[in-house]
Amino acid sequence: MNKLELQKVANEVRKGIITSVHAAKAGHPGGSLSAADIFTYLYFEEMNVDPKDPKKADRDRFVLSKGHTAPGLYSALAQKGYFPVEDLETLRHLGSYLQGHPDMKHIPGVDMSSGSLGQGISAAVGMAIAGKMDNADYRVYTLLGDGEIQEGQVWEASMMAGFRKLDNLVVIVDNNNLQIDGTIDEVCSPYPIDKKFEAFNFHVINIDGNDFDQIDAAFKEAKATKGMPTAIIAHTVKGKGVSFMENQVGWHGTAPNDEQYAVAMEELEKAGEALCQK
Repeated sequence: MNKLELQKVANEVRKGIITSVHAAKAGHPGGSLSAADIFTYLYFEEMNVDPKDPKKADRDRFVLSKGHTAPGLYSALAQKGYFPVEDLETLRHLGSYLQGHPDMKHIPGVDMSSGSLGQGISAAVGMAIAGKMDNADYRVYTLLGDGEIQEGQVWEASMMAGFRKLDNLVVIVDNNNLQIDGTIDEVCSPYPIDKKFEAFNFHVINIDGNDFDQIDAAFKEAKATKGMPTAIIAHTVKGKGVSFMENQVGWHGTAPNDEQYAVAMEELEKAGEALCQK
């Protein structure tokens, strides 16, 4: 896909996020929106996956370590064709397979159940080690929150990844600088994030995580990096794409009401129309 096509898909992914969280009257829109461009690039450009064969042996693996941003993952999976887009409106409803955190047993395309912060990267490291042991070609990707990396388990897993030279692993940190209680540098600063991953023998790339040119260049660089895992520090805007949600900590885990939903969807509709005129 070219950049314009990716931007159009990302806009649809953002619509799905707002629609699902509004329908659920609960969920996490802020961090889903900040990572929407990353989700879009992974599923529509980077990863070797097939919605018609979600369990194919040689598929690339993705672990959403910050599992609460499931609305973003679900929306991308729906756009890719893993399940109907209409099902996004069942998010968190009783009996729906689309619950508040990813469930590998019930959701097509989900490789790992997640939600307990800090654990996803450990699962991803395990998958990458398994790939090396099997001499398999698949690559493993995991998305972490910048608040999540305050968890100690993240660094245990990183130490193992660097030690085992897992060049089939890409760790992405969604660095929007906001977590549930405030800015990460005020809650418990993990800065400088890039230097920490470098200390664990990662190849580190800093990018604007809402810019497809930079995203594209980073993943190409990661694929070309041999002998060490890659960490992409994606500097993003929390709530990206919905003006009143951008950089507002209150939208970490709050659903829009009917009026806010209408405003958000109108903004995204206009953004989509503008992209169609390019």
